[in-house]
Amino acid sequence: MRILSGIQPSGRLHIGNYLGMIRPMVESQQRGELFCFIANMHSLTSVTDSALLRSNTDEAIIDLLALGIDPEKSLLWVQSDVPEVAELTWYLNCVTPMGLLQRCHSYKDKVAKGIPASSGLFTYPVLMAADILMYDSNIVPVGKDQKQHVEVTRDIAIKFNTQYGDTFVLPEPEIRDDIAVIPGIDGQKMSKSYDNTIEMFLPQKQLRKKIMSIVTDSTPVEEPKDPDNNNVYAIYKLFAAAEETAAMAENYRKGGYGYGDAKKALYELLLDHFAEARKKREELESDLGFIREIRGKGADKARAVAAGVLDRVRKVTGMS
Repeated sequence: MRILSGIQPSGRLHIGNYLGMIRPMVESQQRGELFCFIANMHSLTSVTDSALLRSNTDEAIIDLLALGIDPEKSLLWVQSDVPEVAELTWYLNCVTPMGLLQRCHSYKDKVAKGIPASSGLFTYPVLMAADILMYDSNIVPVGKDQKQHVEVTRDIAIKFNTQYGDTFVLPEPEIRDDIAVIPGIDGQKMSKSYDNTIEMFLPQKQLRKKIMSIVTDSTPVEEPKDPDNNNVYAIYKLFAAAEETAAMAENYRKGGYGYGDAKKALYELLLDHFAEARKKREELESDLGFIREIRGKGADKARAVAAGVLDRVRKVTGMS
């Protein structure tokens, strides 16, 4: 079973990325063949600073390795290092109905957030389809809000297979219902777009400052508080053990427990949770030659797989 997952380097990775995508990626290495890529070409729809995108791409590779992606077990590469995906995108564009893209909610959502309405943004789902179909992916783990992209990929593949013959493997979405929406420091969904993220690998002082800035109400320290209506507790329980979660909830309800105390507990919990990964990341940062080696080997392996799929496509379309 081949499992494909990707992540955009449009900003520093944060705990929302970790819970929603990275941890499931790491876990999937035990149950199938993981194909994991850094989707830097997708980031061009929102990041126009080339130096920043280059840096974010390197940082994302380091983060994934530090958090448990094993290049000996999995295939890890950068999207732009496999130019075959751009060629496949064109073939898929030529069979993709306009109406299918017009129904995609991601385009409307991103334009509403102020991202320029480019043709690249509009055809974003086709490039995503190429990412998936390029590697004969069987399973694509996604959140509920991304399910439509896999459904669009299946629609495009079916259209292509109907027109040219059986060419592509049809992927299945794997929806994770065990992870709720991760709140950001302002209470909205944690997202780089909202500038409300908590990056797990921030220097300790910056991490503490981020956590202390989590929005709370003005309930006095001595008053009882509702843990289920509090951003700090909502994040804390995603990482804490059951007894730790119960203890914090009890502290809230009995009063005499301030939000500052809860934020300090969250800070210490996150430091402890990511301690091993932070140490490994420091080691990786000091050896960029190794990172380049991992990236190069991953690209070579990915291109070898992509070449076989693209050969099939070229033959059935008359391009070879």
